[in-house]
Amino acid sequence: MKVLVSDKLSEKGLEILKKAGGLVVDVKTGLTKEQIISEIPKYDGLIVRSGTKVTADVINAAKNLKVIGRAGIGVDNVDVDAASKKGIVVMNTPEGNIITTAEHAIAMMLSLARKIPQASASVKGKKWEKGFMGVEIYNKTLGVIGLGRIGSIVASRAKGLSMNVIAYDPFISKERAQNLGVELVELQDIFKRADFISVHTPKTSETTYLIGEKEFAIMKKGVRIINCARGGIIDEKALYNAIKDKIVSGAALDVFEKEPVQPDNPLLELDEVICTPHLGASTDEAQLNVAIDVAEQIVDFFKKGQIRNAVNVPSMSAELLSKIQPYLTLGEKMGSLHAQLIEGGVKGITIKYSGDIVNLGVKPITISIVKGFLQSFVGEGVNMVNASFIAKERGIEVAETTTSEAHDFASLISVTVKTEKQEKLIEGTVFGKNDPRIVRIDEYWVEASPSGNMLIFSNIDAPGVIGKIGTILGDDKVNIAGMQLGRNKPKGNAVSIVNIDSPIPDKTLQKIRSMPNIIYAKMVKL
Repeated sequence: MKVLVSDKLSEKGLEILKKAGGLVVDVKTGLTKEQIISEIPKYDGLIVRSGTKVTADVINAAKNLKVIGRAGIGVDNVDVDAASKKGIVVMNTPEGNIITTAEHAIAMMLSLARKIPQASASVKGKKWEKGFMGVEIYNKTLGVIGLGRIGSIVASRAKGLSMNVIAYDPFISKERAQNLGVELVELQDIFKRADFISVHTPKTSETTYLIGEKEFAIMKKGVRIINCARGGIIDEKALYNAIKDKIVSGAALDVFEKEPVQPDNPLLELDEVICTPHLGASTDEAQLNVAIDVAEQIVDFFKKGQIRNAVNVPSMSAELLSKIQPYLTLGEKMGSLHAQLIEGGVKGITIKYSGDIVNLGVKPITISIVKGFLQSFVGEGVNMVNASFIAKERGIEVAETTTSEAHDFASLISVTVKTEKQEKLIEGTVFGKNDPRIVRIDEYWVEASPSGNMLIFSNIDAPGVIGKIGTILGDDKVNIAGMQLGRNKPKGNAVSIVNIDSPIPDKTLQKIRSMPNIIYAKMVKL
């Protein structure tokens, strides 16, 4: 088996690969797109970091490629869908750089508080200026947005520095936050109370421009912002204006909307902004860890047929995978749907399997449900291997029951999510051999294909509601592809699932939500 390493990898990782036996390892870094397309047909395995862009063109050129290993957590430089379609396993190393990234956020916060980069530049410029007045972090309030693995470490380190830590994470229970010694608050409270704000969420459609003009307007004057997560979570133009307006005293940014950061980015002109070139994972220890992890995973894949930390394939035999794949797809979509509909800190997920499905072995399906649920707010770091661990880490209890007794369907998956605010049930099944369907939301029976853009709303069953929504969508150029309606009784409550060809603009969604008789309306992407 031949393995191509196309980005710089620690020597320890290369040593593991070369000592495995049976693997021919070639290190060819700095390849252009055309060069890698020319080279890739010869290889069975590919190891990359962030430099190599494994596009669909590269994957389509791969004749023998079986596995792609990413030394790091992010796989945004790999076309996972294209790899999946071609049967190529994509692995990452989600644990190797967590501490390093958290420590970088703390370092950025301290540098920001004491203006260390600016003072250093002044001294090196042959000056001896004493005007770099800083602030203490002692007894200051740190607002952590996203209390996942990295955010939790940042919170812990900040508490060790005698900071008061508040956090926002809609999928963390109060019990989990209390165990971390952190006060769980609403996002608005972060903006109003925090002296420092550190962002630790993935970049999704929900978190893009999570902090913008409106959010800066309600922030505590003099707040300092740290972002070592992803560019685009903070609106850079709004941040620039907030600094110029003296709302924000300073910002420490490791990530930008466009990377490498553009020379004409106005944030670079501000003395109040300190920057690093996406160095969150750049320590000797982190690079060693991810190199060892990816090398061991590639060796185990080729030598033992073992799949670990795969982002697109569960760990199971090919024969079982072919039988269970439709239910894995259904499970992941049910989990994602729950995450986009539910409100409040999550306490637990209860999954019940009924009918023929129990004979397949349901554990991988349970993991796919948890993965789909977590992925909506954890992002690319969650996969079939670590989904259960991340759920446990976040204080989410997952319970699983089975019964061979079938009711309305030969096989049925029932998923109930309980939060501090509500309890929601979604049921699904597979029609034929490969046609996943959502058949129930709470007490409402429906029959909807869980795919693409969907408007899901609940309303009091009154004349004119459906027609009015159709008119609003039509007026705003949103085309309806299909619709399913379920109600509990005439003139009672109803739930509708509307498949649409494009996402609904926020202004359109607000029009729907402001209608009489609407209980809730949400835009869902599956």
